[in-house]
Amino acid sequence: MPREVLPFSQSCENNKAFIVEHLATIFSDRSAVLEIASGTGQHATFFAGMLPTVRWQPTEIPANMASLEPRCRAHTGGNLLPPVPLDVCSRPWDVDIPDAIFTANSLHIMPFSAVQELFQELGQRASLGTILAVYGPFNYNGQYTSESNARFDIWLAAQHPESAIRNFEQVDGLAADAGFALREDYSMPANNRLVVWCKEDKVSSE
Repeated sequence: MPREVLPFSQSCENNKAFIVEHLATIFSDRSAVLEIASGTGQHATFFAGMLPTVRWQPTEIPANMASLEPRCRAHTGGNLLPPVPLDVCSRPWDVDIPDAIFTANSLHIMPFSAVQELFQELGQRASLGTILAVYGPFNYNGQYTSESNARFDIWLAAQHPESAIRNFEQVDGLAADAGFALREDYSMPANNRLVVWCKEDKVSSE
């Protein structure tokens, strides 16, 4: 019987080792991670294998579950949970929210309204001390960090008018409104970032 051809993303292969090097520290005291927008499952299966003490929960929007499920089914580790559908705009989310959340290459793909919904849900339901780690490209002070990111943003707009590289300050503002304080902003290969927030008590502006 021919071996199943699994959905594949080259960018996941290129960046996964760099990401997990940081996640091993960021999630060192966590027992469960919710991954939002798991794509082909390459990150989920690799990270679960490299972080064996963490239960890894992959998710995807319902329309993309067919791309996520095959690789997850083929994974033999016991700490990778079965993937479940999750649309961040369908609130409240029908998943448990642990104290660690990860998402990669998602905020610039989903509409900005969905980014807002993501942070609003975490603001309402995530517990104090929850860590949120986001990997992907960001603009800073309204400026691209590289020519390749500028070209990538043009390509994104051609794919979907609501896709775009997000401005870090705008996303950080959403995080702050949801009670998340910036912890780290790591420079990563290919002009990407790994940004880490932690949920803390909101500080009243009154």
